[in-house]
Amino acid sequence: MEQPVRDTTMSSLLRRSSIIVAMAACLGLGACDAQAPVPPTEEQTQDNAAAEPAVPVSGQQRDILAFGDSLFAGYNVPKDDSYPAKLEVALREAGVNARVINAGVSGDTSAAGRQRFEFTLNAQEETPDLLVLELGGNDLLRGLDPAETRANLAAMIETAQARGIDVLLMGMQAPPNVGPEFLAEFNGLYSSLAQEYGVKLVENWIAEVAMQPELIQSDRIHPTVEGIELLVKGTVDDVAAALPAE
Repeated sequence: MEQPVRDTTMSSLLRRSSIIVAMAACLGLGACDAQAPVPPTEEQTQDNAAAEPAVPVSGQQRDILAFGDSLFAGYNVPKDDSYPAKLEVALREAGVNARVINAGVSGDTSAAGRQRFEFTLNAQEETPDLLVLELGGNDLLRGLDPAETRANLAAMIETAQARGIDVLLMGMQAPPNVGPEFLAEFNGLYSSLAQEYGVKLVENWIAEVAMQPELIQSDRIHPTVEGIELLVKGTVDDVAAALPAE
C-alpha cells in the first residue's frame, strides 16, 4: 500500500503555525471561550470621573451650625435641597470634612431666634466650629425696628463668642420702598455688627437670586431649588474661609 504523502508545502506550514498561535493565545487568556475585557466607552469614563469628588475630603470633621429662618430651613423644598444640606455637599466636594447642622426655623424673627439660641447650642453633641447666622428677613417684612434686630443679633454673636465659636454673619438689604431712614439703618446694621465684633460677613447674600425672578418661588420670597444651588455656589468659599484653623 502506498504511504500517504505528507503535506510539506509552505501553505501547510503556515496553517499549522496559525493553529499553534491561536492555542497559545487561548491558554494565555485562561480559556478559548472566555471573553476579553471590553474597554469602557468615553461616556462611561466621564460618568465615573463625575462620580468621584474633585478633591479628596481630609482633615478633622468641622461642625457648622446654620442658624436662621426659612431661608435656611428650606421652605417648600425637599430637606436635601435646603441651603445647609447643599452647603455641606459643596464643602465636601471642595475637600472640607464638613457637617452642617440645619437649625433654621421658618417664620423666625431675630427675637424668636434669640429665644431659642442657647437651647439650640446646648443641644449640640459637639460645640460647633462655626456659626452661620442668618436672621433679620422676617424683621424686615414686619417692619420691626432695625435697632431691635441689631440688638438680637448682637446678643447671639456674644453668646457664640463666649463659647469659643467663630461666627459668619449673613447680611441682607432692605428694598428702597421702606423709606430712607429705615433703609439706612437696616442696611447698615450687618456691617456694623461685623466690625464691632470682628466677625466675617457675607453682604446681601441673597442678592443674586433676588435679581432673577425665575429662581424665586411663587410667593416671591423664597428661592427655588435652583436658586438655593446658586446661593450655595456664591457663598461656599466664604463659609470655608470663615472656619477656624485646625
